[in-house]
Amino acid sequence: MRQELDELLKALVGKIEGLKEGLDPEVLSRWYREIEDLARKRAPDDLKEKINVIQDPDLPMKFRIHASRRAVPFVVDAIESNLPKMPLVTKIYFMLVENTIWEEYNKGSSS
Repeated sequence: MRQELDELLKALVGKIEGLKEGLDPEVLSRWYREIEDLARKRAPDDLKEKINVIQDPDLPMKFRIHASRRAVPFVVDAIESNLPKMPLVTKIYFMLVENTIWEEYNKGSSS
């Protein structure tokens, strides 16, 4: 019984560690770079340089996506393409990022 409990606790600790790692600034930075690179590859030449991700040097969990309106669909497509490869917590984070991007995009089109 004690051994089973120890194994269960180890498994839970492993899952918790995995969740924490999914929101680590280095992990997020790697995924943002992957998304930026893929969006640029898929975008037409005139939009490639209009897609940029900037990580705040003072707040490493804060990122800004700079993309022209015409480049937004390429950024969202890059996020969608990478979601299946992400850990669960990272996936949820980027789903929220995607939702925020669309909200901002739609604000601009309704003005």
